[in-house]
Amino acid sequence: MESSSVFGARLSLKQRYCLLLCVAVGATVVYHLTRNKTEPKRMNRSEGLRANSSQFTLERKPFRILGGSIHYFRVPRAYWEDRLLKMKACGLNTLTTYVPWNLHEPERGMFNFEDQLDLGAYLSLAASLDLWVILRPGPYICAEWDLGGLPSWLLRDKNMKLRTTYPGFTDAVNSFFNQLIKRVVPHQYSKGGPIIAVQVENEYGSYAKDKEYMPFIKEALLSRGIRELLLTSDNKEGLKLGGVKGALETINFQKLSLNDFSYLEEIQPQKPKMVMEYWSGWFDLWGNLHHVYAAEDMIAVVTEILKLDMSINLYMFHGGTNFGFMNGAFAVGMPAPKPMVTSYDYDAPLSEAGDYTTKYHLLRNLFSRYHTQPLPELPSLRERRAYQAVVIQQHLSLWDSLHFTDKPLKSEKPVNMENLPVNNKNGQSYGYTLYETTITSGGALNSKNNVRDRALVFVDKHFVGVLDYKTQELAVPDGKGRRTLSLLVENCGRVNYGKTLDEQRKGLVGDIELNQRLLRDFIIHSLDMKPGFVNRLETAGHWLSMRQWPNFPGFFKARFYVHSFPKDTFIKLPGWLKGVVFINGKNLGRYWSIGPQQALYVPGPWLHRGDNQVIVFEEQETDGKIQFASSPDYGMPVDVQ
Repeated sequence: MESSSVFGARLSLKQRYCLLLCVAVGATVVYHLTRNKTEPKRMNRSEGLRANSSQFTLERKPFRILGGSIHYFRVPRAYWEDRLLKMKACGLNTLTTYVPWNLHEPERGMFNFEDQLDLGAYLSLAASLDLWVILRPGPYICAEWDLGGLPSWLLRDKNMKLRTTYPGFTDAVNSFFNQLIKRVVPHQYSKGGPIIAVQVENEYGSYAKDKEYMPFIKEALLSRGIRELLLTSDNKEGLKLGGVKGALETINFQKLSLNDFSYLEEIQPQKPKMVMEYWSGWFDLWGNLHHVYAAEDMIAVVTEILKLDMSINLYMFHGGTNFGFMNGAFAVGMPAPKPMVTSYDYDAPLSEAGDYTTKYHLLRNLFSRYHTQPLPELPSLRERRAYQAVVIQQHLSLWDSLHFTDKPLKSEKPVNMENLPVNNKNGQSYGYTLYETTITSGGALNSKNNVRDRALVFVDKHFVGVLDYKTQELAVPDGKGRRTLSLLVENCGRVNYGKTLDEQRKGLVGDIELNQRLLRDFIIHSLDMKPGFVNRLETAGHWLSMRQWPNFPGFFKARFYVHSFPKDTFIKLPGWLKGVVFINGKNLGRYWSIGPQQALYVPGPWLHRGDNQVIVFEEQETDGKIQFASSPDYGMPVDVQ
């Protein structure tokens, strides 16, 4: 009995060892399986993307880039995977994205690569879905984005020469690239990551002010460890000036001309041909009609591009949204800049809210012919909800909100936004600035074309009119004694393309005069409406009931309740004029009754189950209601010509 009990104990011990061994092996297997799902594949690789013949090669095998642009900064992080899976299901093999310097370094020396701006996580996600990546790190990106992605604090230097080898610019680029490129290098193909190519700057041929600039940017990338194929990107005219030795030139267009193809062959014989930006749609400007580009016209051009053995990148495959104040402005061939709308739907194959379009289905059918395996199943669409309309409950005038802004500046002369002593001496980047001074008479108020971009004018808080590029003079009514003249100046978006980048300072950029006398002694309030300000506003005790007639401009607050899992929706404000919408503290962007955009996209992940708070900043008019819709409203369309 004694010996058998010892044997039993030994057997039990062996069983324990076996059990522990099985657990350890199982844990190791699970670790590697889950690791492979979230990290780039670390396979042995000998040769990345090359452009040594008329076709690209990857691992010395012919490779055609079927690419699409999706910008991580225009898509809520919770939807990154959804959008990339839909890209893959369309038959694309390559993701392209820009990198917005102005978001990653909002103040000089203060860098942000977290949460929505976690570029590393975006690249890892692409790798886990077996998508290659072409990275377009700028520093200038255009992208219909404020100042083409350049941070506004660069313009504090009155001598600044953007996109040149001016030391004030190159020093800032070097500082940014020191932070950016070290985060990019581990994601290169040669290190097991998804990045197969990197673009040197962007469309420099359309700017081309400094022949030393492109070599500087190229060296800034190489010296920090970029080893993959280098590319440049320009339209046909820009190809003549935008290239740099050692980088493959690619072309941008919407309507194919065989002259473009032959010109590429002429300047780069026996090299792969690539359309880096095939414009699948177009952007919208406030006050214009909504641009559409017929699906049949688009697919005809894409079919021809592929028949010519060219590689292609669809710009955009999915546009997303210019949340907040990040839209750019268009000035080429126009008397004055016109700002882009909040939506960046772009009439792209995948809509702003992630819906499949006719373009998507036509492209999927076309690209499927270039794959040996069936394409993945289409990911299911996300349900949307038109929530019940809500009534505004409280309001707070602009003047009462000034308690929650930074300390105002007293200045003899007007000071432009970028040179205000706010945000750790980095100036104001976006939003509104309020300039106030004392007047003792009425008469002709003249902006001398120094309002950038639009000013609401008040005398003792009574609205007088609007000054902008078109209207530069207003009649100020007569009155007794000393009165306060206020100009609420809005930065509607800095120009993102063309040769006027150095001139994009905002606010009052010079003197204004009353009856031909220069106004002096200003009190200047910065109203950039950053999250801290909105949070302070939300919890303020100064809000008034809507039973008391509101003053304009003002903030308007409402709550609405979501009973189940939050769904995407659109906010519509048909009884309002112009302003900005914040939901649970997040800036959805601008609305403006002049259209074409008539509804703002609200991502479901930004809503809470239960109570949600909406704050609307309205400049001039409200019917006191916030409406919701399940679909966008872009107003009347017009074909892209």
